[in-house]
Amino acid sequence: MRKADIVTRVSDLTGVAKVDVLVALEAFFKEVKNSLKEGENVYVRGFGSFVTKKRAQKIGRIIKRNESIVIPEHYIPAFKPAKTFVDAVKKGNKDKKD
Repeated sequence: MRKADIVTRVSDLTGVAKVDVLVALEAFFKEVKNSLKEGENVYVRGFGSFVTKKRAQKIGRIIKRNESIVIPEHYIPAFKPAKTFVDAVKKGNKDKKD
């Protein structure tokens, strides 16, 4: 499913214009990005958490030059789904297989 499909579905379910749904969706994505950039996690009850994870410093290799480099510690974005979300996906996929 693509972003356009989500916009269409939400628009159909709510009766809100597609343009307004797209603006709201883009605003949500922007706020999540900005919050994570500032080191603040985003928690959406019943859906999941957008968090930053710390990656420790490590030694990497450039194989072509046979050279070792130091990769400094850094943060990466991650998503941790809520238990209800995980259970719903498991149940939905289980129904598809049967």
